[in-house]
Amino acid sequence: MATFDIRDAQAHLSRLIERAEAGEEILIARDSTPVARLTPVPPLAHRGPRRPGAWKGPMSIDDAFFDPLPEEELTVWDGSAPSDPESR
Repeated sequence: MATFDIRDAQAHLSRLIERAEAGEEILIARDSTPVARLTPVPPLAHRGPRRPGAWKGPMSIDDAFFDPLPEEELTVWDGSAPSDPESR
């Protein structure tokens, strides 16, 4: 694991990123104290094509979800009232 001072890391960031992409772990230090780690990001797992309707059945929305909000909650959402219930 290589360690670089912040100034060196700034000056050579592109090279350090290439090294991280190749699998190397890079430490970035301030005054000899490690403060950050540059590591490769693992490849994202391919999940295959999306299937419309895959959640049909295990998930449902109650009809009350579409009911209008009470007036006191609307005032909190639109910013006209404080959100702290004790300040009302």
